[in-house]
Amino acid sequence: MRSKSLAVFLAWCVAGACADAQDLPASLAKSAFDKVSPAVCVVNYSSEVTNPSNGRKSRRNTRALGLLVSPAGLVMAHGHMQVEDSEPFSIKVSVGEGDAEKEYDAKLLKKPEDVNICFVQIENAPGVTFPFLKFAQQDLALGEPLLILGLLGDTLDFNRSVIVRRVGSILEKPRTTYCLDERLLFGYVGGPAVNARGEAVGVVGFDLSSSEGGDLYVRSGHPLVYQTELFAKYIETPPTTTETATDTDGAFLGVFTQPLTDDLAEYWGLPQDGGVVVGTIIPGSPADVAGLKMGDIVTRFNDVPVKAKLDREVLAFTKLVREAGAGATVPLRVLREGESLDLNVTLTERPKSARDAGEFEDTVFGLTVRELTTDVRILLNLPADVQGVIVRSVKSGSWADLAELGPGVIILNFGGQPIASLDDFKAAAEKTAQEKPGEVAVFCRVGARSGFFRIQPRWENGTAAP
Repeated sequence: MRSKSLAVFLAWCVAGACADAQDLPASLAKSAFDKVSPAVCVVNYSSEVTNPSNGRKSRRNTRALGLLVSPAGLVMAHGHMQVEDSEPFSIKVSVGEGDAEKEYDAKLLKKPEDVNICFVQIENAPGVTFPFLKFAQQDLALGEPLLILGLLGDTLDFNRSVIVRRVGSILEKPRTTYCLDERLLFGYVGGPAVNARGEAVGVVGFDLSSSEGGDLYVRSGHPLVYQTELFAKYIETPPTTTETATDTDGAFLGVFTQPLTDDLAEYWGLPQDGGVVVGTIIPGSPADVAGLKMGDIVTRFNDVPVKAKLDREVLAFTKLVREAGAGATVPLRVLREGESLDLNVTLTERPKSARDAGEFEDTVFGLTVRELTTDVRILLNLPADVQGVIVRSVKSGSWADLAELGPGVIILNFGGQPIASLDDFKAAAEKTAQEKPGEVAVFCRVGARSGFFRIQPRWENGTAAP
């Protein structure tokens, strides 16, 4: 009864809000609410959040708007459920309202790289067919009105709600992006956007993924519509918990570049035709093997002209490399000291990133370490001959914490054992725990300096106890 009353109330509210909204009848509020609201759910979860400055962890309980997108219980939620330093667990999905509300256990699936959305799969619900929402793939027009469904706050029992927004701007790069004309409360993030024909044409988000150039196109805090074509493939074929959700590996060239701006071209006496300037070459990478040099200007890649003049246009070059495919040998044309030079480069798979790096948590000394990946080596300017593991986090009050080990420290030797991999560290930590020395010398690298940290555990019942 409450939902029906709310729907009528919302229809009345939208009638006033849409008095000047052409092609958006007030009756759409109720029909859209009746159609969509059964698929709107609440995702409750806990997160272990790691403070990147000190590696200490804290637990938070929170919730998000979820959207059932399959009868088998596939749920779509906003991408901020899972970020670099926060991992959700104890996920529960509440479906229905009032006396009809039921809670189900759920698991997080692998997060896609190309759209800032998370997927959750309801578990332990045999024989249950869930209400779900189907999406239409439609382009949006500037000024087009949209109904956005979301959740009210906890003081209003997370009732479903609907508001009206318009497409305020359409951005073309790095992909078509629809910006809404006004801000939204957080309870609407992840909610479906419904057009004047009653079709769900996307969901509301806040920013672009990293693979779409999110680092360059910073629009966090302004609501966007993620159109259906961005996530439809994940509804049809849901991500798994063990495999990459999309082919994000792509191909790897191994360079850092910048655009050839008109100012740079003029300074170097070159035509103002654009291109990408090679600033850094990763040792041993395909670019290094092919003979690319710092200062080379890439003007063609795989027979496609490269004409970047702005930072955001470098993304088109990155996309060319990714899509060429690992193992492919492609032609490359560069300008070197003003002369045109043709090279062939054989691309490889992209190396593992820090996000996908293996980890090991040692509960005796109280620290978690990660394997060193190529991107971390580049970030820290580590030579190839530096082998070890990097500290990701340290448990507060642990012996590692008391020894002042912290995130970013690279462990080269632990208890007299050289460390070149996670397996080396695990074996060294286990051996040290068995031997129970009064002091453990840990040889580390911090920035450009190296030195010893000294862990002094007090052994009780075979374990180190502070």
